Amino acid sequence: MHLLYNRANLLAAKEFRGEFFYAIACYNSAMFRLLLLALLLTACASAPLIATPTLPTPSATPVQPTSTPAPSPTPTLIPTATPLPHLMYPYTIAGLRERLYTGGVITLETRLGLNDQFSTYLISYPSDGLRITGVLNLPHGEGPFPVIVMNHGFYGRGEYSSGDGSQRAADYLAEHGFLTISSDYRTWGGSDFGVSFFHTGLVVDVLNLIDSLASLPQADTHRIGMWGHSMGGGITTKILAIQGGRTHILNVEGEYGVRAAVLYAPNSADDADLIARWGYGCIGDIATGELLQTCNSADVIPASLPAEVIAAYVESAQSPERMREIAPYYYLDSIPVPLQIHIGSADGDYIGSTPPEWSYKLYEGLLAAGRPAELFIYDGQRHSFTGEDWFLFMDRAIAFFRQTMP
Repeated sequence: MHLLYNRANLLAAKEFRGEFFYAIACYNSAMFRLLLLALLLTACASAPLIATPTLPTPSATPVQPTSTPAPSPTPTLIPTATPLPHLMYPYTIAGLRERLYTGGVITLETRLGLNDQFSTYLISYPSDGLRITGVLNLPHGEGPFPVIVMNHGFYGRGEYSSGDGSQRAADYLAEHGFLTISSDYRTWGGSDFGVSFFHTGLVVDVLNLIDSLASLPQADTHRIGMWGHSMGGGITTKILAIQGGRTHILNVEGEYGVRAAVLYAPNSADDADLIARWGYGCIGDIATGELLQTCNSADVIPASLPAEVIAAYVESAQSPERMREIAPYYYLDSIPVPLQIHIGSADGDYIGSTPPEWSYKLYEGLLAAGRPAELFIYDGQRHSFTGEDWFLFMDRAIAFFRQTMP
């Protein structure tokens, strides 16, 4: 009975069989996918890893621009500070050596005297833009005559007349064949007013007078001597120290200088000695200053000068270091010419005179520096010699000039 199948059972069996084989097929298909995926994963898992190669660093080739590159900014240079010279430097020996001394024409203004040996004239000449007056003794004849520049000592300006302090000696020299010439200096005589620190304005006036000598055809500018009394002796020493730092005192031709000097009762060559005795310069009105004994009225320092200039002057006057730069005493080794010094043993007995110790100090300093010098001491004579000693002094001076300026 069980072997007998009817149509319904057969169709049912076919349907079951088809579903069975469809299920088998679906199963087989799903299993195949799973098997393939497993193989792929296995292959991937078992395949070795290959490292990514490291690439070389590329070398960059710079491309130069075709246009002109903008210039780099130039760094700003900061200048090194250079110390400015002291305001008194132009009045030191070194500062005065650097100056150019240019005088001009000596004008014969008025004939003051005439004798059978020489004529005397009031003169004028330019110096530092000022008109400076003085006196000329001109021997008769064609010349040229040896020249002696005369530097007078201190006088009150209200009492002074051109030639005071030097004219007696100038006349004696002219009688013996010398052409003599003197400067009144600035602020004395008929000269213009001008500032002067440590006597240097007066020094400049004399140096410009020397430069002007070439305008006198009778003057032998190759034979120039110098004579100075008291303050004029100090001016002479300072001029020689200035000249010593140059080959000569220059004029336009640059060919001559002072060849010998006579100092008569001279001021100290060390300006500190002058300040110790008389004080530094009077500041302000000259006439008022000359009435005082607490300042040196030879200097000219108007109160209208800038305050910093006056302060620099006062500071220098109180500074030993500055005074060594100003004083010729510290430059004696550069003085190239012979000196003759005359001093009275009784000098220095009143405030306006010069102690003999100043002359001794200068003489000893010259010898220590190896400079040619003579010292004559006149027993009992004071600041201005009298009697036969004056003639003895002047005869020695004439012989000295003739020997040193043949």
